[in-house]
Amino acid sequence: MVLARPKILSEADGDCVGIERIDGRSPVLIVCEHASKTLPASFGDLGLPDEALSSHIAWDPGALAVARGISDGLDATLVYQRFSRLIYDCNRPPSSPGAMPETSEIYAIPGNKDLTAEERLARTDALYVPFHDAIRGLIRDRRARGQDSVIVTIHSFTPVYHGRERAVELGILHDEDSRLADRMLEAAAEAPLYRTERNQPYGPEDGVTHTLILHGLSNGLRNVMIEVRNDLITDDVGQGVMADYLKGLLQQSLDA
Repeated sequence: MVLARPKILSEADGDCVGIERIDGRSPVLIVCEHASKTLPASFGDLGLPDEALSSHIAWDPGALAVARGISDGLDATLVYQRFSRLIYDCNRPPSSPGAMPETSEIYAIPGNKDLTAEERLARTDALYVPFHDAIRGLIRDRRARGQDSVIVTIHSFTPVYHGRERAVELGILHDEDSRLADRMLEAAAEAPLYRTERNQPYGPEDGVTHTLILHGLSNGLRNVMIEVRNDLITDDVGQGVMADYLKGLLQQSLDA
């Protein structure tokens, strides 16, 4: 017997993928997997308090604003997930426990506890598959018209994690392909506005390079993951300064 899969998104929820500047001329293709804290209507609050639903466990605060600033500055296409990573973390493969986490730092997530195989598959089909299919389609279309693609993912991280303060302000992350990361780290050393480190506060061993592997490494495309400490991008001013700085690092690195 085949069981009916739970419905994840309603017509009112809209599409899970947001795409801006689809005809952007820059080779940079910006991806923001944790752009939104919005939950599909059918999930209510997942049993979480408002404080948790507005916190880093639900999204990457400031990341979308920074991504949009870079997109505007470079005329670069931007792809982002319109729903919270609490439902599905699009930077994790379906096999990862972190794709639909039961706990996140100090919070248990009741609405994610003991999901059935059908429930997990329904979330995967509704959120993960179309999100990454959209990126694949953009890369395919760009290649067809002779436009290069450079994968740049934008994230933010908390200044304190499990009680430990993080001194790093900007992380330049990579997996096996460090071409773009190397250039950006060199450019950052020449204009050290922020404390910038390689593969911090996370690295490939933490499973955070899934999107880079899926769309960058697998296609031989240059790629990088950027992590910004979120206390630096809490308002328009901080977001604008960070976006301008990253735009400069990327442009200088691509020109090199």
